[in-house]
Amino acid sequence: MSRRFVLSLGCPDRIGIVARIATFLAELGGTIVEAAYHADENSRWFFTRQSVDAESIGMDLDELRRRFARVAAELGPETDWNIADSAEPKDIVVLVSKEGHCLHDLMGRVGSGDFPARIRAVIGNHDTLRGMTEAHGIPFHHVPFPADPAERAPAFAEVASIVDDIDPHAIVLARFMQVLPDDLCTRWAGRAINIHHSFLPSFVGARPYHQAHIRGVKLIGATCHYVTADLDEGPIIEQDVIRVDHAATVQDMVRQGRDAEKLVLARGLRWHLEDRVLVHDARTVVFT
Repeated sequence: MSRRFVLSLGCPDRIGIVARIATFLAELGGTIVEAAYHADENSRWFFTRQSVDAESIGMDLDELRRRFARVAAELGPETDWNIADSAEPKDIVVLVSKEGHCLHDLMGRVGSGDFPARIRAVIGNHDTLRGMTEAHGIPFHHVPFPADPAERAPAFAEVASIVDDIDPHAIVLARFMQVLPDDLCTRWAGRAINIHHSFLPSFVGARPYHQAHIRGVKLIGATCHYVTADLDEGPIIEQDVIRVDHAATVQDMVRQGRDAEKLVLARGLRWHLEDRVLVHDARTVVFT
């Protein structure tokens, strides 16, 4: 793919937004290669994602941002916007525990060039996945967590120090199985992405497959969402389900659920990395 400048924007809806953005890009000689729009009737909020051939613009990213800031100001003080450069590699830090299916899938996708990103580090509260990680040439950091939740602050501080030194575009909780404290949820807002092994909002928290089995569900699933201080209630990026029947055991559900978890996380993370996800309040608009 050729180099792209990707504009993503959300603002209160009104007449003329599309025309103003299109005029701005046309005056720069920009070639729009992808464009998507959504106007939410309930919130009266407008969303757009514009992908422009970078070579057609004739200026660097900083200059483009400086000029577009004037347009954003015209659209109103509530306008939330960003322009990204597809040529700039995006960094990922992955937080894990003992289960490696999501991590292994992500490392394979990144290693094969399927993701526009690089995994800079993996942090585990167990040492179980060190060998798998280092076999891919990725640094692994073991940060043990005490059994008592009241004593975990130093461990979270160590994790935060590693993550913040890298300052990644995405912090992926790939079955990390630890609840982030409120201050990290705030600090990493819009970057911390969790894969929950359930089709939220059903069966939040731990052991969702056991909960689902008790209820005799016929569909199990997985949810990729942004992390917030409200457990498993962050804005949802992607979901999918798998059909099961009365004969399925908990073990069957866990095994089949792993497949859903890998695919849902991969899709959700890709869309985040490609600046396809816009968040407004507790909801997302995902331009796939």
